[in-house]
Amino acid sequence: MLNKKKIVVAITGASGSIYAKLLLDNLKALQSQIDKVGIVMSDNAKEVWRYELGNDDYDSYGFDFYAKMDFNAPFASGSAKYDTMIIAPCSMGALGRIAHGISNDLISRAADVILKERRKLIAVVRDTPFSLIHLNNMKALTEAGGIICPANPSFYSLPKTIEEVAQTVVDRVIDLAGLEKESYRWND
Repeated sequence: MLNKKKIVVAITGASGSIYAKLLLDNLKALQSQIDKVGIVMSDNAKEVWRYELGNDDYDSYGFDFYAKMDFNAPFASGSAKYDTMIIAPCSMGALGRIAHGISNDLISRAADVILKERRKLIAVVRDTPFSLIHLNNMKALTEAGGIICPANPSFYSLPKTIEEVAQTVVDRVIDLAGLEKESYRWND
């Protein structure tokens, strides 16, 4: 594949670390389509990962890992030409800061860069119910060119485990990111 992707993965402190883990697992398996993966996590994301998954394996994937305040990360500038940013899971706080252009950490700065460069930003929002503030922030992000991909699993594939349920969301994210992966397709 000639046009390998450069992808930023941001992991925030919303519940749903399984989505981040499965996304990283999938990106690892799809490395032939990928040039670089840069990962940035909030402090809360690390705590939630440890609580929900019982480990701290988030930095063991062999991808480039950046501190949340490392504005020297390549994707803090549009000149690095990262194609896609995936925020999974995306907390409502992170969504609000991004929707309003508040670049106070590497996650929000990278999202700002992706949007200003008219590249692909995918926010896997994970909260329920949504307040009007959440909905307005999702609307603002969508109007700015971002994609809201709620962590709402599908069930047509008849998933049997929690990982299979969560994988239905990750498969949609992989599709949205423009990566090719064998997955369940409706009526295929």
